[in-house]
Amino acid sequence: MDFDLSDDQRQIKDSVDRMLADAYADLKTKAAAQKEPLGFSKAMWAKYAELGLLGIPFAEADGGLGAGPLETMLVMEAIGRNAAIEPYLSTVVLGGGVLRHAGSAAQKAALIPDVVAGTRRLALAYQERQSRFDLADVTTKARSDDAGGYVLDGEKVVVLGGDSADTLIVVARMSGNRRDRSGLGLFLIGGTAAGVQRTGYATQDGQRAADIKLTNVKVGAEDVLIGKTGDGLAVLERVVDEAIAAIAAEAVGAMSSLHDLTVDYVKTRKQFGVAIGSFQVIQHRCVDMFTALEQARSMAYYATVMASETDAMERRRAVSAAKVQIGKSARFVGEQAIQMHGGIGMTMEYKAGHYFKRLTMIELAFGNTDHHLSLVAKAGGLIAPAA
Repeated sequence: MDFDLSDDQRQIKDSVDRMLADAYADLKTKAAAQKEPLGFSKAMWAKYAELGLLGIPFAEADGGLGAGPLETMLVMEAIGRNAAIEPYLSTVVLGGGVLRHAGSAAQKAALIPDVVAGTRRLALAYQERQSRFDLADVTTKARSDDAGGYVLDGEKVVVLGGDSADTLIVVARMSGNRRDRSGLGLFLIGGTAAGVQRTGYATQDGQRAADIKLTNVKVGAEDVLIGKTGDGLAVLERVVDEAIAAIAAEAVGAMSSLHDLTVDYVKTRKQFGVAIGSFQVIQHRCVDMFTALEQARSMAYYATVMASETDAMERRRAVSAAKVQIGKSARFVGEQAIQMHGGIGMTMEYKAGHYFKRLTMIELAFGNTDHHLSLVAKAGGLIAPAA
């Protein structure tokens, strides 16, 4: 397989690398952005739009660039490498993914141009307190009204980017029991619509999320993505698989920077009058970190390639396997980096702690390592045995 980038892909990579490296060179700039009303820099978000990064996965007919998972991988890896905090994952990958797979022509025309222009942010509200990693575990109710629309009641938790999103995409149950795989709908709701109560907060990695309570929230027929068919779970699973591939790339970027930071540190940190990097045991640890990083990189590539696979079982098997390796590598690289840095590694004034916290959150996102390992095992392993 040819892993060389095309000229267009290389241009995207160089542009986003340069933009984020300049923006996040100083941690004081990041801290200032986190104090802004949105929890990130609005001016920085506008730069994403100027470079066309917000339109990468959307079809040209809808106002996007018509690119795919590989181009998204390049952006997410740069985000991870620089510990960026803009809501690219929540708006473009999660919310945008649902629009791409389930939106009607009218809904795409109404929303996607604004997303691409950076004037509309999206958030996918699917998690609930009891659901843990089960995407089908939904108690939020959607009941039909006389006008052909629906009324929603329920609560969602840890909605990424949910406190600043202009439009929420809510998963709600129209029929069936709590964990039934059928009967789920997808609905578009304004972030400030009547009956929507949002409680925003900073997450451990410095990004933003929200808990959202829905009370008699009315959704018109034009804002129903998936209604009577009740097959919203298939779309949700596909979008989450794409998101796992995206954060796998982000994790590779973060691990790469953390490894480089650690190697530079052990070359200058002295103990017993010499740099600790001269000790063989430290050198071995740095090599082990690099090995774990490259294993994660290979599986991130694999997840990217398989993210557009239409066979749901094959896609999930591949993505879960990648998530297992990403989780193992992230934990190992993070722990080794912090141990070799010592106390300075966990201070907010030093980048190592920022990478470590984000890698910890990535390991838990969309199912932790143990969860995905069990999925791979139930599927018969990454490579299915011969009949």
